[in-house]
Amino acid sequence: MPCGQEESGAAASARFVVGVDVGSTVVKCHVYDRAAAVRGSSCRKVESLYPHPGWVELDPEVLWSQFVGVIKEAVQAAGLHMRQIAALGISTQRATFITWHKRTGKPFHNFISWQDLRSAELVNSWNKSLLLKVIHVIFTVLHFLTGNDRYLAPSFLTFSTQHASMKLSWVFKNIHEAEEAARKNNCCFGTIDTWLLYRLTKGAVYATDYSNASATGVFEPFTKCWNPTLSNLLSIPMSIYPPVKDTSFNFGSADSEIFGVPIPIMAVVADQQSAVFGECCFHPGDVKLTMGTGGFWNVNTGDRLFASRNGLYPLIGWKIGEEVVYLTEGCMSDIGTAIKWAQDINLFTNVDETEKMARSIVDSQGVCFVPGLQVSLNDPCLSASFMGLKPCTTRNHLVRAILESVAFRNKQLYDIIVKKIRIPFQTVRADGGVSNNSFVMQMTSDLINKKIEKPANADMSSLGAAFLAGLASGFWTDKEELKKLRRIEAVFEPQKDSEEYKPAMDTWLQATKCSLHW
Repeated sequence: MPCGQEESGAAASARFVVGVDVGSTVVKCHVYDRAAAVRGSSCRKVESLYPHPGWVELDPEVLWSQFVGVIKEAVQAAGLHMRQIAALGISTQRATFITWHKRTGKPFHNFISWQDLRSAELVNSWNKSLLLKVIHVIFTVLHFLTGNDRYLAPSFLTFSTQHASMKLSWVFKNIHEAEEAARKNNCCFGTIDTWLLYRLTKGAVYATDYSNASATGVFEPFTKCWNPTLSNLLSIPMSIYPPVKDTSFNFGSADSEIFGVPIPIMAVVADQQSAVFGECCFHPGDVKLTMGTGGFWNVNTGDRLFASRNGLYPLIGWKIGEEVVYLTEGCMSDIGTAIKWAQDINLFTNVDETEKMARSIVDSQGVCFVPGLQVSLNDPCLSASFMGLKPCTTRNHLVRAILESVAFRNKQLYDIIVKKIRIPFQTVRADGGVSNNSFVMQMTSDLINKKIEKPANADMSSLGAAFLAGLASGFWTDKEELKKLRRIEAVFEPQKDSEEYKPAMDTWLQATKCSLHW
């Protein structure tokens, strides 16, 4: 159903841009006018499937129906006709993928989510293997001899359950039909953007963009190519990968049977990179903090690609013509997920209550919440837990502990980034649903001792996709015009010395150690 409707007041000749964000929990669509104001919206809940413990999947047909549905509903909510849509931009959750038969278009399996843990044993086995240690030594020597940062990333290579690489290897080991089709050059691999392009164009376009490719774990950001060495190592056929195109690019048009008229598809982009673009973090040192289902810190490093350890990894932010912008990212799992879980077990009724509940007490009385943490620890077996419970513990203490854990992890990851990325930080801009919680925002600002800006519209991934599509179609002229469209709702300045939080954070760090390798 439409999430909201605003009166368009537009003449039939007026043009608009549509931005769709296929997230981990919600598919959202917004229709934007030239002032980047939302004229109509729609959203639908993503229906995840859990066929086995640790497995997370999405039904491709259900996702397709939701995607088409939110676009139609948002345009209707804006009071517009489809022929008034100048361009469509698509932002998608990253590293969630599917494989299908090249000739029939039939999927070999459901989408396998980035949250899926079926490859956890494979990941642990590889990370402990002698072969990986040998790879580290070889590339450490190459980096020492050449000074080329291209060899730095492989020297620290560790596998993660969040990337597609290991799960894709799992597919070809466990799904015979996919393996057989790949041998006959009839298997297609695609993240959600690739599959949506394929469906929108009825098979005419098979492609992805650089931002999505760089987040799969099998794409080499230094050479900007699919990684043949890693693919061979994991027994993944090179023939399955789609061509990689610019992020802001004319991908063709949606078939007219879908929306009644052909709609130009002018951008596909990974959700976090899209949010960076939507926040107008166009300059080196600009920082975007997303707090949604997960938490993501992204630093614009310009034309410099940093390879680092400690859970940070390099990404391509976007490619537009000759311009390639790189990012360094650190991520945290279970931000919004933990808050939603607390709501599901009736710790509170409405998420808006949590800020008031947290502020109603002086502190959490030593209660700590440890979510599934994958920052520097990279431990998929870490147990989410409450610690320090007492007979006098109330719901308010539990809720405050959950919110504090978000701020503590923001501080933890921020410190790692500052240490490893030697670029002066400029602005920090926050988005995502949890950025609406002023308790978390203020505590994070205090802990990192930085001003944090919050935009008027927290759906930055949709806006970023719309911006990129609008640039490709000529709807907007350049990035300078986009900067003028930014609207800031709130600014959080440091109000407390971060040292005041040290005892509570030390207790929380101790609690995380107790939850490792559960």
